[in-house]
Amino acid sequence: MAESVLEMHIIADSTGETAVRLARAARSQFEGVHWHIVRHPMIGSVSDMVTVLEEIGARSRAGQWVCVVHTLALRDMRQMVHDACEELGIQQVDLMGPMLEAMSVASGLDADEVPRRPVGVEADYFTRISAMEFAVRNDDGAIPDRLTEADLCLVGVSRSGKTPLSIYLGYLGYKTVNVPLVPGIAPPKELEAVDRWRIVGLTIDAERLLAIRGRRVRGLGGFGTQDGYADLVKIYDELDEVGRIQRRLGCPVIDTTGLALEEAATRVVDVVEERARTAGTHLRRPAGQLRTRP
Repeated sequence: MAESVLEMHIIADSTGETAVRLARAARSQFEGVHWHIVRHPMIGSVSDMVTVLEEIGARSRAGQWVCVVHTLALRDMRQMVHDACEELGIQQVDLMGPMLEAMSVASGLDADEVPRRPVGVEADYFTRISAMEFAVRNDDGAIPDRLTEADLCLVGVSRSGKTPLSIYLGYLGYKTVNVPLVPGIAPPKELEAVDRWRIVGLTIDAERLLAIRGRRVRGLGGFGTQDGYADLVKIYDELDEVGRIQRRLGCPVIDTTGLALEEAATRVVDVVEERARTAGTHLRRPAGQLRTRP
């Protein structure tokens, strides 16, 4: 079975992006198994659903291992999928039904069950957009005078993941700046004015950094090979010196080697929240997020 390609069919009355993201997260827990996600979006009529279910049934009867994940607002549509999968002996996961039922019980109201209804602009939408723009404008410490406006400040060597992590933290609603630490060059003096509990250092395995920089050097036609940018021995020296700078700043250091953005972001926020509590203050929570700890 581990050598087969297993199909996960996503059925949705909208884009199906929510189900796809959850399916990918679940798929990561099965190493050595090759999953193929098949998306069936914008299923808005019975005839559309019949066509999709017939296709899935044909794949199953042909010996292909399949399972179905669906996010459908209409109860009748969800029941169609349930009945068809039961008849075919196919595993199915209803992501929308249990959520609607739980919210209905909790509120005492019935769900409208309107397919493709826009999710709408949540309370944190504009906060997140503004925070992402802030991260882009302040990439690599481009505007030192604005460092103190940030919720979070990342410091580390070039190519340690500062930029994508800053933008992702912006997506979460945190105004984030990143400052490159370069051996032989003092950090910007404005960094001294940033609350110490907001600063988090990033590091990365030397060989991993060499591979990343090597790809960048090749893309630049070999630029960077003479100054040690992509030389393993000099990278070790660079990481050591930057580590000393991070220790002088008194910041915790997170190793980004092999970390997904989501996991790295969670670690950054957790570390800063803990340091903020120790300092007798707190990290600003983006709109729409509840603080779960005092």
